[in-house]
Amino acid sequence: MKAKLILGAVLALFLAGAAQAQIAVKLGVLNDQSGVYSDLTGQGSVVAARMAVEDFRPADKGITVEIVAADHQNKPDIGASIARQWYDQNGVDVILDVPNSSVALAINALTREKKKIFISSGGGTSDLSGAQCSPNTIHWTYDTWALANGTASAMVKRGGDTWFFLTADYAFGHALERDASAQVIKAGGKVLGAVRHPFPGQDFASFILQAQSSGAKVIGLANAGGDFVNTMKQAAEFGVVQGGQSLAGLLVFITDVHSLSLPVAQGLVLTEAFYWDLNDQTRAWSRRYAEKMGGKMPSMAHAGVYAAALHYLKAVEAVKDKDPAKVMAKMKEMPTDDPLFGKGSIRPDGRKIHDMYLFEVKKPGESKGEWDLYKLLATVPADQAFRPLNEGGCPLVKG
Repeated sequence: MKAKLILGAVLALFLAGAAQAQIAVKLGVLNDQSGVYSDLTGQGSVVAARMAVEDFRPADKGITVEIVAADHQNKPDIGASIARQWYDQNGVDVILDVPNSSVALAINALTREKKKIFISSGGGTSDLSGAQCSPNTIHWTYDTWALANGTASAMVKRGGDTWFFLTADYAFGHALERDASAQVIKAGGKVLGAVRHPFPGQDFASFILQAQSSGAKVIGLANAGGDFVNTMKQAAEFGVVQGGQSLAGLLVFITDVHSLSLPVAQGLVLTEAFYWDLNDQTRAWSRRYAEKMGGKMPSMAHAGVYAAALHYLKAVEAVKDKDPAKVMAKMKEMPTDDPLFGKGSIRPDGRKIHDMYLFEVKKPGESKGEWDLYKLLATVPADQAFRPLNEGGCPLVKG
C-alpha cells in the first residue's frame, strides 16, 4: 500500500511537470545574413533573440523556446518561400526582424494568410501600419514616417529648406522619400527633385552629380546599410559638404557610422529609436551583447529583435497558450516594458509606440572611444514620434 502511494505521488509530480512544460514555441529570425543589411541585422539579430530567451528564463515558466534563422537575400520571393516553409512545415510561431521593406511586405501578407505572427524590427516602410496593416503584424522599432518626422523636420528648422532626394529604388526608399517630402513641405520647405538608384547599388557618382547640380541645400539620402555607407563615401570624394550642401541620412544605423568613421560622418543629423549609450540599462545590455559579438555594439534593429521577442514570450506566459490570436491580443493589451525602449504600447494598427531620438554624429575630437559616436540633440516623445493613428489609412482603425 505504501509503495503504491509513493508511486502515485511520483507519477503525480511527473504529470504536473509534464503539464507545466507543454508550451513549446519556435521563433524565426529572418533577415539579411550576407548583403547590404547584414551588419545592422544579420547574426546580431539572432544573438539578440537568444539574449531575450535567456533573460525570460522560459524553463522556469513551463515554456520551451527554439530559435531558427535564415537569409532572405533581400529578395521577396526567397523570403516568402522561407516563411511559408517555416509556417507550414517547421512549426515557426513568430517571425522576427526582416529588414528590406519589399520582403517585409511579402511576409506581412503571408503571415496574415497563415494566421501567424510577424514582428518587424528591421523593415522600415510605414505602410506596415498604414494601408497594408494586418491584425497579425506588429511594427516594432522605427518606420519611414518617424525617421522623416525627426530628421527632415529638424533639418528644415536649421535652415535646410530646399531638398533633393537620392533614393533606393524599391519599397523602402519610395516610402522614405514620400514621408520625408511630406515632412519637408509641412515644415515650410521645398522639394526640388529626386533621383532613384538601383538596389543594391555600387556606383553612385551620376546620382550624386545630379543632386549637386540641383542646388538644394540638403541632399536627403533615402537609402540604408551598405548603400548609405557607399553613398556617403562617394559624396565625400565629390566634396558635397565642402561645396556648401548638407547630407541628411534618413535611415542611419550605428553600424553605418562606425563603418564610415567620424571624419567622414561627423555632423550628420539622424533619427534612431535606440542608442547603446542612452542610459544605464542600455549600456549594461549592450555590453553583454558586445561580449558575444566581438566588441560590436548593437543597432536599433538588434535592440528591436530583443524587445519584441521578450514581449512575445511574456504574452505567451500570460495567456498560457501560443495560439496566435490570443497571443497577439495579449501583446496589444499589455504595456510594453523592457530595458532598451522602456515603457510603451502597441496600437490597434500594429504600430509599437516609444520615444525616438535625434542625434548628431560627434566630431573625432569629441569621441572618447570606438563606439562613442552620437550626441543627443532631442528626444521625440512617444506620442509625437509616430504618425497619428487616424492618418495612416489602416483598415483596422475605426473612425
